[in-house]
Amino acid sequence: MKEFQSRSRVALSEPHRVITAVCRHMTEHDATLEVSDGVHVLRFGETSAYLSQDGNAAVIDVRATDIESIYFARMAIAAHIIEFAEADAPIIAWEGDGVELIQPPNFQILEVRSIRDVTPCMRRLTLAGEGVSRFASLEALHLNILIQRPGLAEPQWPTVGADGLIKWADSENRPHLRKYTVRSVDLEAGTIDIDFVLHPDAGPGSDLVKHAGIGDRIGVAGPGGGGLAVADWYLFAGDETALPAIARMLEALPVAARGRAIIEVANAAEVQPLRHPAGIELVWVLRNGMPSGSTNLLTDVVAVTELPKGSVARYVWVGCEFEAFRSIRADLRNRSLKKHEHLVVSYWRRGNHDV
Repeated sequence: MKEFQSRSRVALSEPHRVITAVCRHMTEHDATLEVSDGVHVLRFGETSAYLSQDGNAAVIDVRATDIESIYFARMAIAAHIIEFAEADAPIIAWEGDGVELIQPPNFQILEVRSIRDVTPCMRRLTLAGEGVSRFASLEALHLNILIQRPGLAEPQWPTVGADGLIKWADSENRPHLRKYTVRSVDLEAGTIDIDFVLHPDAGPGSDLVKHAGIGDRIGVAGPGGGGLAVADWYLFAGDETALPAIARMLEALPVAARGRAIIEVANAAEVQPLRHPAGIELVWVLRNGMPSGSTNLLTDVVAVTELPKGSVARYVWVGCEFEAFRSIRADLRNRSLKKHEHLVVSYWRRGNHDV
């Protein structure tokens, strides 16, 4: 297997302190660290980074099996060197593989092919492009949409600087980044579907989908975020913002899967037909006029859902409003779920319409 390599030498007043701080921080984000003969070796998956001091400089050597991994490792290390170097304002320039990158390798521009309302409050955009196959994996269900600022003559797209960091032509007017779920992927057609909740108080995401037209170009970066874990028994729970992710995971479950999916929506008109294994109980919770994020409906149903014990492999996935997230996370921790057995995330916060 080919190995890609990229190097940089960065002048610093305190290289050892900066190297130590960078490595300590990276280990808080799932990297492993080994130190031998003054060389700090960080490993994340198949990627390795070797950091050492040479006089008044830090020497960084990044190695990986693909260019995209090189890109992400360089970006993370460069950002943290700048952060921990403080007043040094270091100049970072990479050599070797990946220096030819003009745009981030996980970025692409897609075109709006179709627009339709799935329900009165859920609108689906079908986007087309050559690289949609990267979104087919269930290991990472999400992407970031670049939402352009209003009034710009030309859209802004990201570029990669010599230091490995993302650059914008006009940083004051760089696009909003908003995370959405890839609802489905059609490899034959070269398209992906993304479902948007139509909020009454439009933020950048809602505003984008309300004004989108056929042929519009939309920049996306990804995939990212957590995906579907392997288990025997599942509990999925979320409001309409998590519905696209829950729906995609339900469709991908093996036929023998068992468990429960709890979905909170505004009213009966928002209930969608979803494909799921017969062993998964689908529960729709209706607010019926109550504002989203104002009730305990979802948390109450999750709280009374019994989790299997013993040798059954179980997995709980939850996406919801911030206060519900806090309540459900506390409940699951009290039930002694291990870290690998659950993922609970906050998709939004009541009162913050910047979504």
